[in-house]
Amino acid sequence: MPPHDILLHLDAYPEATSTEAIDQAVRFVGTIGGDLSAIAVEVHIQPPNNRLANHLIGLSNMALEEERKSREFCAAALGTFTSRAREAGVFGEAIHVRADLYAVAACVAERSRTRDLCIVPVASQLDGQRAVVEAVVFGSGRPVLTFCPGTADLPVAGPDSVVLAWDGSRTAARAMADAMPILRKARAVTVLTVTNDKASTRAGLGHDVVRHLGVHGINAMAEEIERDDRRIGVVFSDYIVANRPGLFVMGAYGHSRAREFVLGGATEYMLHHVPVSMLLSH
Repeated sequence: MPPHDILLHLDAYPEATSTEAIDQAVRFVGTIGGDLSAIAVEVHIQPPNNRLANHLIGLSNMALEEERKSREFCAAALGTFTSRAREAGVFGEAIHVRADLYAVAACVAERSRTRDLCIVPVASQLDGQRAVVEAVVFGSGRPVLTFCPGTADLPVAGPDSVVLAWDGSRTAARAMADAMPILRKARAVTVLTVTNDKASTRAGLGHDVVRHLGVHGINAMAEEIERDDRRIGVVFSDYIVANRPGLFVMGAYGHSRAREFVLGGATEYMLHHVPVSMLLSH
């Protein structure tokens, strides 16, 4: 069964999500099936309570101007999305909400809890979307599909090939289960294990995954590569560059510190490089 109820996050500050990102998400959902809704969060900016600064540089007026820009970005992005999604026959709903500037990621995570999948486009290192990805993957209980138009495009004709990172962990098992509807659409699925990474990543670890996927009608193959002295994120990135899959599926690792998640090494590396569209699950 495909993920029928999908949510797309449209950035609205400091810049709007591009039309190309919207088009890719719409075409991808049109290929895998399901309804696509979009959420755009208008930011509320509370300037510091400083009467002198407000008098000298007009902090309050600056905040109001930035809020106006965000409101216009929301309207424009949702308008584009609605038009494209209706034309493709995948339109669910357009959601315009307002939240504090520093609560945008938490707002999207909360809305994602009642969806099958959340799609989060990333445009640059500084656009704040990685914070949204992290909040959704660790705070919603739902998987996240992230991509970067132009450098890590969504496979809009469907995922021709998918790589599933497998280390035998609970998190990897959750990612596999969450990705199952997309894996069924793929022409080729590779179960990738990095040996000599940790005690659990022994030779032959992926064979039972291949068996399990076969029971679900998915033709997969297991592959193993040595970590050597490389960081695990570098191993993944090098493999992706060499093999160019359409989608990379992995469990997102992190640990709680003062009730906030600190990303694990592989997750952090992949999110900051985004070499291919990725499905992350925790």
